[in-house]
Amino acid sequence: MGRLRRFPNHRFVGTRDDMVVHDCDDEARFSALEARVAADDLERRNLLAGFGPDTLAEARNRGFSAR
Repeated sequence: MGRLRRFPNHRFVGTRDDMVVHDCDDEARFSALEARVAADDLERRNLLAGFGPDTLAEARNRGFSAR
C-alpha cells in the first residue's frame, strides 16, 4: 500500500489536469500515479486532489472518474 508524501492518509487521490482518481491501494494504479507525479511535476503545480471523506463516491461527486 503506497501513499504520496503530501497525501499520507488518503487512499484516493485525483489528478486535476485529466480529472482521474487513483486508488493508492491498487499497486498498478499507484505506480502510474507516482510516475505521473514525477514526470509532470503535479505536486509543485498543485494538480493533485484529496477527498473528504476519502471515498471513490466522493471523488466521483467532485467530477473525477476512475479509468
